[in-house]
Amino acid sequence: MCGIVFIRLLKPLDYYIEKYGTAFYASNKMYIMMEKMNNRGQDGAGVVNIKLDPEPGKRYISRSRSNGAKPVKEVFDHVEKRFINEMKENPEKINDGKYLKDTHAFTGEVWMGHLRYGTYGGSSIEHCHPFLRQNNWMTRCLSVAGNFNLTNVDELYDLLINLGQHPKEKSDTVTVMEKIGHFLDLENEVLFQKFKQQGYDNKQITQLIAENLDVRKILQNSAQDWDGGYAMGGIFGHGDSFVLRDPNGIRPCFYFADDEVIVISSERAPIQTAFSLEYEQINEIKPGHALIIKKDGSWTMPQVKPPGKNLACSFERIYFSRGSDRDIYRERFQLGRNLAKRVCDNVDCENAMFGYIPNTAETCFYGLLEGIENVMDEKKAQDILKLQSEGNFSQEALMAILNKRPKYGKPLIKDTKTRTFITADKDRESMVSLVYDITYGIVKKKIDTLVLIDDSIVRGTTLRTSVIKILMRLEPKKIVIVSSAPQVRYPDCYGIDMARMSDFCSFRAAIQLLKENDMGHVIDNVYKKCKAQEHLPKEQVKNWVREIYEPFTGEEISAKIAQLLKPSDLQCEFDIIFQDLQGLKESCPVTPGNWYFSGHYPTPGGNKVVNRAFIYYIEGNPARAY
Repeated sequence: MCGIVFIRLLKPLDYYIEKYGTAFYASNKMYIMMEKMNNRGQDGAGVVNIKLDPEPGKRYISRSRSNGAKPVKEVFDHVEKRFINEMKENPEKINDGKYLKDTHAFTGEVWMGHLRYGTYGGSSIEHCHPFLRQNNWMTRCLSVAGNFNLTNVDELYDLLINLGQHPKEKSDTVTVMEKIGHFLDLENEVLFQKFKQQGYDNKQITQLIAENLDVRKILQNSAQDWDGGYAMGGIFGHGDSFVLRDPNGIRPCFYFADDEVIVISSERAPIQTAFSLEYEQINEIKPGHALIIKKDGSWTMPQVKPPGKNLACSFERIYFSRGSDRDIYRERFQLGRNLAKRVCDNVDCENAMFGYIPNTAETCFYGLLEGIENVMDEKKAQDILKLQSEGNFSQEALMAILNKRPKYGKPLIKDTKTRTFITADKDRESMVSLVYDITYGIVKKKIDTLVLIDDSIVRGTTLRTSVIKILMRLEPKKIVIVSSAPQVRYPDCYGIDMARMSDFCSFRAAIQLLKENDMGHVIDNVYKKCKAQEHLPKEQVKNWVREIYEPFTGEEISAKIAQLLKPSDLQCEFDIIFQDLQGLKESCPVTPGNWYFSGHYPTPGGNKVVNRAFIYYIEGNPARAY
């Protein structure tokens, strides 16, 4: 899961100096948006900048990347330091747009930035976007950055080999860039031959290619075989640019355009913040479409691939996206609210302390709290009517009822800014023990049930090795963990990157239940069905892993998960309550993609990945399924 940011200036640099008082209008906006979107990537960052109409012999592509501790800051420190000496030695030149563009890097009109959320592979700076594919012909130069995962990298890699290429590595980023680059080269060659036959000389042809390059056709040919979720950005050396979104809208992508600037981002809220815009001024790039910006600043949004069913990723809303977005705040609030009745059915709310596991669950907690208050208000009304009917109505009795309200606080504190949801497996166990601390004295020992809501439970590692052990110190009567998300049962292969079946506590619970109930034949049958489809085209593959869960109710699997995650030395009761799929659908109506919960994958490649992941699990193969 990564983030992309794109800015195209539509006016000369002097325009922004005169109107906004700075030559660094675009770089400042890029910095703000990338900082406001660091929830999407802390493992690396990068920007690329391209100048339009440079003189021959002058550099026109600039790039800065970092995989340091504060990558966004480090990227823009590198950009800024180039101007510090200029400000000292020639302060009058710092507001001369033409001079800056002629003499300094990062003063071009086209910007693209990327935030990396590394999940596997290397962590070197070479893994940080944007990537470059350079050429002396400007119209053949290409820079790419994206928020994406493709399920069929092996298939695409073989296609490149069959085209005669020699890719430097087998990764979806390199594969995508080389695929686009191949069809960019073809388009250049076709146009060159066309204009050569019309009698133009090479210098004239270069300009004609830049004016006539068919970006839509290049993308149609490049993306024809892509299977996955993507918001893919690219810039050609002469200035044409694009951002392409997958046909099911799995990955989000928003844009704003006026007569000064075109802005594209993986999230809406950073655009609103950076440009002081209203919600209604920002739109989504349509699924299967690309926002294409020509060198002259004109833009269109043509269809590149036929749009499919809307299967926008709901896990984006639950966990990854910035919570300040209007829609995401409302959806997370409702996720919590929907769980209130189930919590009240399982917990003595009058003797409970409610809180949340920091930090993305905070909004869900507010929704849960409101829902619990509503449930308790209904009970209060019934109790008051009962008092009245029994003739026991008095101010003291009335106040005793009205004073019943949920007790809440912050029993768990996140001490460090270390993420543990996706951390390299070998480091995870040691990291989680450093993350949390508790607030002492707010729980009545042996009396209160401690109820904490979390955004999701995937592996359960953080709960088992850190959270529950720390909460034990408060000595509650019972600990209840509430998940705003349903049980994560299947791999995600479209950007969130949950790859191995054994990682999921829900899968481990289902396997355990099958074994305990003498249903091992279900495991064997699913394995045989998956193996039978192993070499079929992805379009013919069915997700057989769903049969692992079918014999059991969600409550039975939840109970087994609680058993698996309960530390052996925990003295109090322990329970887990999960959101159900219906609650998810009601809370996130515009993002119905829920394949990691339901097993209904948005593309054929997903079915192939989940079956392969199950085969690897049975065979003890630790490899990733894609």
